[in-house]
Amino acid sequence: MRKKENIETIYTAALKTFARFGYQKTTVEDIAKTINMTKGNLYLYVKNKKDLYRGTVAWALQNWQFRVAAAVDRETDARRRFEVMCFKAVEYLSSDKYFRQVLIHDPDIFPMFPQKDPFEEINRNSVMMIKNILEQGIKEKVFRKVDVGRVSEIIFLIYKMFIIRTYIKNETDFMQQVFAETVELVTHGLFIESST
Repeated sequence: MRKKENIETIYTAALKTFARFGYQKTTVEDIAKTINMTKGNLYLYVKNKKDLYRGTVAWALQNWQFRVAAAVDRETDARRRFEVMCFKAVEYLSSDKYFRQVLIHDPDIFPMFPQKDPFEEINRNSVMMIKNILEQGIKEKVFRKVDVGRVSEIIFLIYKMFIIRTYIKNETDFMQQVFAETVELVTHGLFIESST
C-alpha cells in the first residue's frame, strides 16, 4: 500500500475504534491490531495517540464536508444549493455511525461556542461554503443583500446547534421537525412583504 492508502486505512480503523471505546480507553495497540499492523509500524504514520486522534477526526470532518460540497456542486440555482447544503450537512451523520459515536464521546470536537475551535480551519471552510452560496444568491438577485460574513457565521451556529441537539443530545425526532421549519424561516423570512 502507498502512504495515502495506508493513512486512510489507519483513519478508518481508528475512527471505528475511537467510536467503540472513546479516546481515553482506546490504545494505539487496539488500532494497530485491527489493521494487522504493529504498533511500531503505526508510529511511522503518526506521532502518538493524540496525533492519531486529531488526524482521524480531521479526516472524518473533511469527508463530511466533501460529501456536502459534492451535493451542493451538483446544483446550479443558489436557492437549491442553499437548501441542499442545509439538509445534506445535517443528515450526513445519520449515515456515518462511527463519527456520530465519536462526537457523542467527545462533543468538544464540535463546540457550540468555542473559545478555541480545535478544527478551526476545517470549520472555516464550511463557513466559506455558506458565504459563497450567499454571494451567488445576492449576485443573482434571489437573496437580499446581507453582510455575508456575519450571516454565514450565524447560519453555521444554527447548524451546529442542530448537530449537537440531534446527534449528541439525541433529540432526533423533535429536531427533524424543527429543522425543516428553521430552513423555511431562514429562506423565506418571517415578515410578509408589503406591496406599498
